[in-house]
Amino acid sequence: MSSAEFPEADTTAGSVRGRREEGLAVFRGIPYAQPPVGEARFAAPRPAERWDGVREAFAFGPPPPQEPLGPDAEPVRAVPAGDDWLTVNVWTPEADPAARRPVMVWIYGGAYKFGSADDPAYDAGRLSRDGELVVVTFNYRVGMEGFARIEGAPANRGLLDQVAALEWVRDNITAFGGDPDQVTVFGESAGAGSIASLMAMPRARGLFRRAIAQSVPGTFFSEALAADIAQAVAGELGLRPTVADLSGVEPHKLTEAGAALSARMREYLHRWGPVALTPTPYSPVVDGEVLPTTPWEALAGGSARDIELITGHNRDEFRLFLLLGGLLGRVDDNLASMALGLFGPTPDAGQAYRAAFPEASAESLFELVQSDWLFRMPTLHLAQAQVTGGGRAHLYELTWPAPANGGALGACHGLDVPLTFGVYGGLGAMLIGPTPAPGTEELSARFRSAWTTFATTGDPGWPAYDSERRLVQLLDAEPTVAAYPEEASRRLWEQHTFAPLGLATP
Repeated sequence: MSSAEFPEADTTAGSVRGRREEGLAVFRGIPYAQPPVGEARFAAPRPAERWDGVREAFAFGPPPPQEPLGPDAEPVRAVPAGDDWLTVNVWTPEADPAARRPVMVWIYGGAYKFGSADDPAYDAGRLSRDGELVVVTFNYRVGMEGFARIEGAPANRGLLDQVAALEWVRDNITAFGGDPDQVTVFGESAGAGSIASLMAMPRARGLFRRAIAQSVPGTFFSEALAADIAQAVAGELGLRPTVADLSGVEPHKLTEAGAALSARMREYLHRWGPVALTPTPYSPVVDGEVLPTTPWEALAGGSARDIELITGHNRDEFRLFLLLGGLLGRVDDNLASMALGLFGPTPDAGQAYRAAFPEASAESLFELVQSDWLFRMPTLHLAQAQVTGGGRAHLYELTWPAPANGGALGACHGLDVPLTFGVYGGLGAMLIGPTPAPGTEELSARFRSAWTTFATTGDPGWPAYDSERRLVQLLDAEPTVAAYPEEASRRLWEQHTFAPLGLATP
């Protein structure tokens, strides 16, 4: 085999052979930990076992067990079988230890219950080529396997997988031409929530220098809420949420139980409060050990002051969920009042929102308060916490409307992902259309340039956020720097603390 066509690299567990693709060396499906099955089920990740000879790294590893995107979702692609869920993938201009290029590590989203690195939307070829840097993607456990609070198992196993993947990067990325001292983590939605968690976790300290958190969700669970939800999921199978009860259950049975609960979560509104109206029964758990406190408390206390941060959100985050829930054009005053009461920051949130947005329709208020509660204000508060703790943060808002559906989705949740990777299949096709609309490529190029420049220099090209001027980058057809535009929402949430979500009081 030609070494030019099939580049090789040495890892701590053995040698791997990748492929040359469009000017890059690409390696897929390299184990960073042992398969978390058998005795390792629900345990913290264990180091990958060594292998002899040269291992082919041509294909993605199998995705972790996960719920479907929705109750009627069909598989969109063939997925490899097997239980080697914990693997990494590397795109690099050259697998040369002397290159020492900056490294970007992607953490996928998916409501903490689905997602995998083999999704075509996460093809990192353009990012690696355009930025002349190394890009890593990886799988981590989701759903019951990764985030349920199971007795006898460590909390936040999905986050522990992420730490293990970053340790693999630290120990191995030099062989792929990367610089382990110049690592930037980037991720969206649950991936951004994971990054916020990593910035708060003692176990992740020193594993990355920079972070890009796109649409940070505000949902972090208390021990009591997480345990109650786990009991409900296990109860779907007539079992208790313990390692003893669940370790012998086929993984697909647990994902089916999680999906069954997801479809009935609003039945638990009296116990779980607003969480019962979200798409997922999983979130990171503030357990006091793996995740000692919420990211906002940790960052305000200086836990990540040495990490350079980009964070931001999309203007119309929740509109995607209106579409997926069949609610576009169907929200009345009763639904709006319910949402304002459940998700608003104060007991008088209904009155306060209506006063702050006097022209807003019922549907706009319904969308606004949930955009604010779930993504916009948690993201803003993360930037503020980072600055309070003595760190630096750059804030952005995506205001460019998704071209598909006649622009009706606005700058909705997830739109930043195809723009980040410059890949327009899958989610990108749904939001952007089968072919990129005019201006799409230009905006995507700005995303990629800002992200890769930040990974290289720490400067994305716009001023850092501060509590006086509050300057942010508005990403649109004509990007501009301006004062944070969601001032009415910022004021409504100014005194709110994003604490761990607990069981609802009777």
